[in-house]
Amino acid sequence: MGVRSIERGEEAAARLKASFPKAIIEVWVVDMASYDSIQKFVHKVEKELNTLDIAVLNAGINRHAFGLNETTKHEETLQINYLSTFLLAILLLPSLKSKSPLGSPGRLTIISSALANIAVLPEHKSTAILTALDDPKNFGNPTYGSSKLLGHFFLWKLMDLEYVKAEDVVINLIEPGFLKGTEFNRDVKGGLAIGLKLFKALVARTVTDAGTTVVDATMVKGKEAHGCYMADWEVRPFPPSLYTQDGRDTMDKLWGETMAEFGFANVRGILEAMK
Repeated sequence: MGVRSIERGEEAAARLKASFPKAIIEVWVVDMASYDSIQKFVHKVEKELNTLDIAVLNAGINRHAFGLNETTKHEETLQINYLSTFLLAILLLPSLKSKSPLGSPGRLTIISSALANIAVLPEHKSTAILTALDDPKNFGNPTYGSSKLLGHFFLWKLMDLEYVKAEDVVINLIEPGFLKGTEFNRDVKGGLAIGLKLFKALVARTVTDAGTTVVDATMVKGKEAHGCYMADWEVRPFPPSLYTQDGRDTMDKLWGETMAEFGFANVRGILEAMK
């Protein structure tokens, strides 16, 4: 279990152990706001784990006030939901390939959101996409959905370039549904918080129900789910914008920017070695 706070991680592990006494649960620190922490976490995986069957990347934030990451200077939602998540995804690929059971691919599932389907990126023809998303004037309610949309662009391009074969690692994005019983929207205050609580009570899924979508993506679906987006336990189309020429142009531009951002971690070399 990778967590930012070791104390809260141990609390979560204790609750799980109470339900599953025979389970072996280790709590490792990984701060998704820090590239250095992510690299240290991956090094620990490479050094200490003999097997790695499945990785589920579910870290995410939904900020209601603009803020920049102190180290990278990127907007915080963009940093956690896209940049850090997909850096970790790439860095885990070699271990998922080499440490998975013989004859069975590793499994990498990344939590997405249905809001990606309606997300619109800020104007970026005259500037870099990441720069546009770092601009305070472009921050607001659409920011969370935009951060998740970037992940769809990235996965599609990753599949186009054929860096990762389904025989090695099955990668997918999933929408677990609108949830209750979590602290995800803890930043919401006032009347909006009350309205959100009532809405959750009426329509939101329980964590247990949402968890079955993760089990489905990682253990039920096979190689047919490689490179796919899933929701409600089914493979679904990607957001409409990906199927347009503008979308393809955005995809190529974002890929180049992302590879440049991750240059310090030799991600191009890692991906080439996966072929």
